[in-house]
Amino acid sequence: MKNPYRPKLLLAVLLLVPVCKAAAQGFKPSDDPRLQHINFTVTEDDAWTSIFKRTKGWFGADGIFSIPMDGVDSTGAAKNQTTFFVFSDSLVGEVVDSKAVDPVMPHNTVAYMSGNVPTFDGIQFHWNVDSAGKPVSMFTPNTPDSKPGDYFWMGDGFVDRDRDNTTYVFAYRMKSDKANGIGFAQVGTVLIALPKGSKPPFKDQRQMDTPFYFDLNAKDHGFFGAGILNNTKNAHLPNADGYTYVYGTHGHKTSVVVARVKPKDFENFNKWQFFDGKGWNAEIKTVADIADHASNEMSVTPLPNGLYAMVFQQDGISKTLGMRLGASPYGPFGPIIEVYNTDRYNGKVITYNAKAHPSLSNPGELLISYNVNFTDFFNQLNVSPDIYRPRFIRVKFDATAK
Repeated sequence: MKNPYRPKLLLAVLLLVPVCKAAAQGFKPSDDPRLQHINFTVTEDDAWTSIFKRTKGWFGADGIFSIPMDGVDSTGAAKNQTTFFVFSDSLVGEVVDSKAVDPVMPHNTVAYMSGNVPTFDGIQFHWNVDSAGKPVSMFTPNTPDSKPGDYFWMGDGFVDRDRDNTTYVFAYRMKSDKANGIGFAQVGTVLIALPKGSKPPFKDQRQMDTPFYFDLNAKDHGFFGAGILNNTKNAHLPNADGYTYVYGTHGHKTSVVVARVKPKDFENFNKWQFFDGKGWNAEIKTVADIADHASNEMSVTPLPNGLYAMVFQQDGISKTLGMRLGASPYGPFGPIIEVYNTDRYNGKVITYNAKAHPSLSNPGELLISYNVNFTDFFNQLNVSPDIYRPRFIRVKFDATAK
């Protein structure tokens, strides 16, 4: 299999966070005693991990985001609904005798699952096909700003019950770029809208160019869509304030920024507001960092004790799955709390882009995924084709956290 794309491992630290001097207001962890510690235990969730270990059809991907299809995103809500998954670069083909046979790599795929109990046959994967029947990406750029050869990696999404249950998914418009040394570059952020009832291959989708790929200075680029918290009563979240919070990252410290908008105004980009460290501002370049040392895919989830858990892979690619406790969806956030360590992976294997999946979690717990990859992707794929897929852990908060 030829490598027409890039070494995937570079995604978390090189794709969207070039080395630079951050222009946004810097972050300092809060010393609020409530945000320093929380009691929890961690177990590896073999049941969730195993349903993504496959040998035919879809057999690997990264970039997993989960979207509850009735818009209810509270802990455990998926028990009574269907979950829509979106993935970035995926592997489709067959594994025979532990060898990948003529695999194809669409830039994105999707899946559906009913309920929150993981079973191998309970999840169905989908990709698009070309005129010859070859697997291709489910979503391909077709906006006014798109250029031939552009492709999408996927961000987070949610179902907007204030806009007739439209499913919104962020997509990062990418292009091949050999000049920058890593073989690819982000050139835009697109919002994809799927009307209620839309099914693969989503011929009724709408795509919108957005202003949410931004420059804080000539070298400090950022984007929104790394995580979404739909903090509304429709999502059945506690202490709902009626806003949808969209998180972004920028800079060499993978600093986190946040925007908010009422769900009814989600497509009206002029009504979006950006947190400037003190309040909400209409100008995107006023954003202040609410955290740093995070990852380009992450999550913020309300906890039973009224705080918020920001979950991420420390510094994008690392052995540490981190969590910060926040007093609100936009902070202040405390220091990094190490949740889990992936030292079990060594050599040419790396781990990155952790995030929580609250609707798939049980009450008092968080189901967390992280991606696993190779430093030498296409050569190592022939040796261990089962590496490139999500793994899961379960974090159970002690009664004292309630």
